[in-house]
Amino acid sequence: MSYTLGIDTSNYATSLAVFDTAGEVVCAKKRFLPVKEGQLGLRQSDALFHHTAALPGMLAELGTEFDLTQISAVGVSEKPRPVEGSYMPCFLAGVNAGQAFALARDIPLVRTTHQQGHAAAALFAAKGAELFNQKVLLFHISGGTTDLLLCDQVRQIELLGSSSDLYAGQAVDRLGVKLGFAFPAGAEVSRLAASCEEEIKPKSSVKGMTCSLSGLENQYTTLLDQGRSPAYVCKYCLLCVADTVVKMTRAALKVYPDLPVVCAGGVMSSGIIREWVQRRLPAVMFVPAQFASDNAMGVSMLAAREAGLWLK
Repeated sequence: MSYTLGIDTSNYATSLAVFDTAGEVVCAKKRFLPVKEGQLGLRQSDALFHHTAALPGMLAELGTEFDLTQISAVGVSEKPRPVEGSYMPCFLAGVNAGQAFALARDIPLVRTTHQQGHAAAALFAAKGAELFNQKVLLFHISGGTTDLLLCDQVRQIELLGSSSDLYAGQAVDRLGVKLGFAFPAGAEVSRLAASCEEEIKPKSSVKGMTCSLSGLENQYTTLLDQGRSPAYVCKYCLLCVADTVVKMTRAALKVYPDLPVVCAGGVMSSGIIREWVQRRLPAVMFVPAQFASDNAMGVSMLAAREAGLWLK
C-alpha cells in the first residue's frame, strides 16, 4: 500500500488531498480564496499570493491528520487544461510547493492539469477505478469552462463542445453577486433556488454540441427587473444550465451512443441541475459535491497512477 499527495491551486481554492492506493481518499483540505464583497474573482497576482500564503499552514494541518513521511509521490496541477498555451499564474504556487516537497523527500513529482484532476475525481466518485480504463463523455462546467469532453483514460482529452461566449459558472456567479452573495456564489444560488416551488420552463440556446449562455444573463436580469423573486430567478438560471446539458448530451450521444456520461465541475454539484438532467437522461452520472467542485483528490489519484503505484 502506498500514499500520494495531490496539490491544486485553482482560481477559486487551495486544495490538498492524500490518496491511498488501496482505493481511498484518506483526507482532503480545501480553502477558498478570499474575494472582496461585490467582486467577481481575483487578479492572478492576488490569487498567487493567497495560495502561497495558505499552503504552508494547510500542509501543517494535513500533517496533524496523516503522517506525510509516508507519501510516495506528489501530484500537482500545473495549468488549467492539457492543451498547448494553457496557463494561469495561480498554479505556480502549487507547482513550487509540490517540487519542494518531492525534492525534500526524493520522491516522484507528477505534473497534471486542473481539468484532468476534475475528471479523475469525478470518474472515481462515479464508479471507482472502472472508468479510468475507457472512453467517457465528461462535462466540466465551472467558472472558467462549459466543456463537453471526450475523456480517454484521463490521459487524452478532446474538446467536443463548449460555450461560444459566457461560461455557465460565470452566469451563475454574476447572478449571485447581483443578489448580494459572496463570490463564488454557486452554493448560495442553488440553496435559494431550492426554495422555489414554481414550475419553470427554461430557455436554452444550443446548436449541436455548442451552446450560448450570454443571453441567460439578459434573461435573468429582465426577470429581476420585472419583480420576479430571487428564488425564482436562481432556479430559472440553474434550469437553463441544466437544459443546456441535456441538449448537448443528446447531441453527443448521437455520435458516441455507447459511452457513459459523467458530470464534473462546481456548477454540476447543484441538486437542481442534477434532478432536471437525470429526469430526462437517467444514465448521466453526477457525483457528490466534494468530488465535483475544485479539489486535489483527482490530482492525487493521477499521481498514484502515473507513478506506477495504482492501476498498473
